[in-house]
Amino acid sequence: MSSIVGFVAVMAWRIREGRTAVTIRKILIPPMGMATGFCMFLVPAFRVPLAWGAVAFVIGAVLLAYPLLRTSRLTLDGETVMMRRSRAFFAIVVVLAVVRIAAHSYLDQLISVQQTAALFFVLAFGMILRWRMSMFFEYRRLTAS
Repeated sequence: MSSIVGFVAVMAWRIREGRTAVTIRKILIPPMGMATGFCMFLVPAFRVPLAWGAVAFVIGAVLLAYPLLRTSRLTLDGETVMMRRSRAFFAIVVVLAVVRIAAHSYLDQLISVQQTAALFFVLAFGMILRWRMSMFFEYRRLTAS
């Protein structure tokens, strides 16, 4: 239930955020803030083999970031950079959430809840990092002229 509430809150925030100008700060702060989550690995219960973490990161960065990259673009509106999302963007976010919940339920049967959480954090970080870095380079390209 808390996953659904969190998802609805994030969707509402994304809709509101999409109506404001994009800045370097708005692009870079989310992955920087999220990076603090790696402190969870200080607790032994959250540790996973390095290979598992690498696979989770690659799946997030390569497979799951791709739909986000394809459905969101930055555009120059006068002097302001704005995010333009396709109509499919929110549908893709919903599908990604469903895939996450299903995979989470399956993995909870194989490994501990803490290890599952750690793997999904690394997966999400890979997805967000690639998406935000792509936005950063697109922002720099748009504002360079």
